[in-house]
Amino acid sequence: MQNYKSVLIVEDDEILAQSLEKSFIRRGYETKIANSSREASEVLKKFHPQYAVVDLKMPGESGLEFIKKLHEFDENIKIVMLTGYASITTTIEAIKAGACYYLAKPANVEDIIKAFNDEQTNIIKEKKTSIKNLEWEYIHQTLVETDFNISKAAKLLGMHRRTLSRKLEKRRVS
Repeated sequence: MQNYKSVLIVEDDEILAQSLEKSFIRRGYETKIANSSREASEVLKKFHPQYAVVDLKMPGESGLEFIKKLHEFDENIKIVMLTGYASITTTIEAIKAGACYYLAKPANVEDIIKAFNDEQTNIIKEKKTSIKNLEWEYIHQTLVETDFNISKAAKLLGMHRRTLSRKLEKRRVS
C-alpha cells in the first residue's frame, strides 16, 4: 500500500472532471468525482483521499468554504484549487483556507501533481501586469468580497450589471 494515492476532484464542469479523473487514473491514483461541495461531503463519508482538486466557483458553497471543511475532515490533505477566475485576492484566500497551491484553468494533471509535491517553482509562469490584468484583479477582488453577486459587485465597481457580466464573459471565453 506504499504507492497508494487517492484524489477527490470537486469540479462542476463534468467534462473537465472526467478528463482529470482519467489522467489521474493513468498515473495510478484512485479517484472520486463530486460536482458540488454537498456531493463531495457525501463522498467523504466513504472515501478518505490524500489529495483534493477543488474548483473555486461551484453551485452552492464556494470552493474556498469547502477547502476549510476538507481541512476539518483531514488537516493533512493536500489541496489544489482550480479556477477560471484567477486573481491575487482569491489566491491568497485559498492559501489561507488551506490550499497548498492555486492554479488557473486550464491546468493539466502534471501541474497539479507538481503542486501536490511542492514543486511549484516548475509551474510558476511569469506574467507581465497589464492594465487589463489589473482591472481583472480589481473586479475579481470585488466579486470575492460580494460572494460572487454580480449586481452587488457592479454597484461597488460603479458600472452597470450587464457591463460587468460582459466583461466576465469576455474574460472567461478568451
